[in-house]
Amino acid sequence: MLRSALSLPNPTRMNKTVIGHLASLATYTIFGLNIVMCKDIANSDILTPYALFLLRAGGATLLFWCVSLFMPKEKVSRADMWRIVLASFIGLFVPQMTFLVAITMTTSIDTSILSSLTPIMTMFVSAIFLKEPITWKKVIGVALSFIGVITLILNTIHADGGVSQTQPMGIFLIFLNCLSFAVYLGAFRPLISRYSVVTFMKWMFLFTMLISLPFCLTDTVGFVGSMMDACNGTMADGAVCPPVTDAFGSLMWEVLYVVVFATFVAYFLIPIGQKNIRPTLVSMYSYVQPILAVIISISVGLDVITWQKVVAIVFVFTGVAIVNRSRALQRQ
Repeated sequence: MLRSALSLPNPTRMNKTVIGHLASLATYTIFGLNIVMCKDIANSDILTPYALFLLRAGGATLLFWCVSLFMPKEKVSRADMWRIVLASFIGLFVPQMTFLVAITMTTSIDTSILSSLTPIMTMFVSAIFLKEPITWKKVIGVALSFIGVITLILNTIHADGGVSQTQPMGIFLIFLNCLSFAVYLGAFRPLISRYSVVTFMKWMFLFTMLISLPFCLTDTVGFVGSMMDACNGTMADGAVCPPVTDAFGSLMWEVLYVVVFATFVAYFLIPIGQKNIRPTLVSMYSYVQPILAVIISISVGLDVITWQKVVAIVFVFTGVAIVNRSRALQRQ
C-alpha cells in the first residue's frame, strides 16, 4: 500500500526489465558481428546460403536438446505445439533464410538501411496482435532512433567486397526478413511466456531444421562431400589431415561463430528479452548493429569518428530511452 501511494517502482519488475534490456543488447551485438561473418562466408563461394542455414538449424537443435537433458521436463500442449511450428516458420525459417540469400544480392549499405525498418514494423505488429498502444512517445522514440541510425549508416565508410549493386529480389527478401521477424516478436510473445527458453527453442529449432531439409539438404551434402574430398587430397603417408587452406580454416571458425553464438546463444537470449520488455524495444536494439560496425571500423583504422556519427548515436539511444518510458500495455 505504501509503495503504491509513493508510486515507487517494483524492484522485481525493475530487475526483469534490466535483464530484458541486457539480453536484447547482447543479442543484437552478436547479430552485428554475425552480419560480417555471413557476408564473408557468402563472398567465399565455398558454402552456399542453404548449406549454412541447415548447419545453423542443425547445430542449434543439437545444442538446445543437449541442454534440455539437464533441465526439468516441461510438457508442451498439442495446440501449442502447432503454434510453435508456425512460430518456427515465421520467426526462424523465413528471417534466417531470406537474410542469408539476400546478402548475396544486396550491398552492405542497402542491407543496413532496409533492416532499420524492423522496429517500425514491430511497433505496428504489436499494436495489432498485443494491443500495445502506439503512443506519441513511442512514435517519437522510434522516429528519433530511425533518423539516427540512417544518419550513421550514410556517414559510415563501408568495406569493399560483395555485390556492387542491389538487386530488386534482394530488396524484397530483406523486407520480408524484417516483416517476418517483426511478426514473430509481436505475435508470439504470449506463447513464449508459457514455457522456459530451452523448452521453447529446442522445439523451434527442431521444426525449423525439418522445414529446411527439402531446400537445404542437397547443398549441405554437396559441401560436406567436397570438404571430405579436399581433405583426402591433402593427406599423405597416412598423416592426419591438415587444414586445406588458411581461407578454409578461417571459414570454419566463422561458421562455428554463426552456429554457436549467432544462433544458439542469440536465440537463447531473444525469448528472455521478449518476456521482460516490449517487442518494439527488443527490435530497437537492432540499431546496435550499425553502431557496432562503426566502432569496429574506427578501431581498425577503416573509419573516423565525426560529430555526425556522435549525434546519430545519441539519437539512437535517446529514442530507445523514450520508447522505454512510453505507456505500456497494463500487465495482468
